[in-house]
Amino acid sequence: MGKWLVITLIIASFLLAVFGFPRISILLLIGVWGAASYSLSPLQFSYRPFAGDWFSLFPALFFLGIAGAWLALGHIPEWALQNATINALFCMAWVMVHHIPDIKADQQASPKKQTSVVWSAEKLGIARFPALLYLSLIGLSTLWLGMDRMWAAIGVLFIVGVAIFLVAKMKTEDHEQVSAIEKMLLLLAVVTAIWLGIFI
Repeated sequence: MGKWLVITLIIASFLLAVFGFPRISILLLIGVWGAASYSLSPLQFSYRPFAGDWFSLFPALFFLGIAGAWLALGHIPEWALQNATINALFCMAWVMVHHIPDIKADQQASPKKQTSVVWSAEKLGIARFPALLYLSLIGLSTLWLGMDRMWAAIGVLFIVGVAIFLVAKMKTEDHEQVSAIEKMLLLLAVVTAIWLGIFI
């Protein structure tokens, strides 16, 4: 995303707020923040381990998840917060797997692109650690669903269990296998979103 596009979108969000569309304005600004803070200087959070994940990716993904309910209902119900959190974490896990084949290229970039995956590979020797971390957080998030959404929680636990198994068994040096796991995770993320949407 170029700087001029960022400026244009910020102006557009200001105009939306002026003309009575504050929610859309806020959502647009959050999307711009996510893209700009991840890629553009001076922040470039994608070059800082975990900063890009939590300061750029998560806000954009989370607010994308609550946008529909917020715009349609005028408020944000708890189920929308729960669904958005789980779906955002699943997408973040997918992004972490997506970064694995790029480790060498990111290490050789100038300046070095120290993604969460690169940091984990260098410091822990476990490139898959960020993906497993975010998938595990989904498992913990099911406690939030509680008994009120028991079937939603059971389904999510099963799906995330499958996802954790796939990532744990994945051969990170085999780029074809990593790509195949990426596709499976994407499918599981879609199934999770549908499941959560059914059992509100």
